[in-house]
Amino acid sequence: MVQGDVAEGTARTAAGVEEFLAGRGQDDSRVTLRPLTAGDRDEFIALTRASLDLHHPWVVLPRTPEDFDAYLARYDHENAQSLLICVRDTGAVAGTVNINSIIRGRYQNGSLAYAAFVPYAGQGYMSEGLDLVLHYAFGQLRLHRLEAQIQPGNTPSLKLVERHGFRFEGLAPALLYVDGAWEDHERWAITNDMLAPGPWPPHPTLPAR
Repeated sequence: MVQGDVAEGTARTAAGVEEFLAGRGQDDSRVTLRPLTAGDRDEFIALTRASLDLHHPWVVLPRTPEDFDAYLARYDHENAQSLLICVRDTGAVAGTVNINSIIRGRYQNGSLAYAAFVPYAGQGYMSEGLDLVLHYAFGQLRLHRLEAQIQPGNTPSLKLVERHGFRFEGLAPALLYVDGAWEDHERWAITNDMLAPGPWPPHPTLPAR
């Protein structure tokens, strides 16, 4: 993906997020959402480096400028979006949630990946941010289903999806390559009829029959 395409996709996502947030009206959440941009590179790298012990061995995020640029280029805003959870009062980045592998047609599905950052982990920001992302994905993107693949030992992440109403769908052996090894993951999912005030109207790409 060329730089102009990235900027155009980011602008579309930013507009969609702004429309979604404006439609929520009065919101007492401590966090807000915005898309990851090239301008976040230095702050994002600093946060991932500071959060290395928190993330290991569950997730690997870019820690160099080159890795960040390659990471950002993956998010074309049609098939994947990378969103930042920001503290509303300060704008500080408390975490990130990615909606990966967006597939339309009869599937209307996306796959979630997320991580909190030091020093904001453990303060509820991630939970509030995930709630916003779920409503954005179902209400604005009109997805039908979201999945989360989580390593069995990652207790905080498992508790997070349980709190938000995801259902457990089984264990997938050697599902994802993380930190140099193929790791087993539990598969959790939520559909747009499982989250209030859903279900939302379907995306126009859903076939009539």
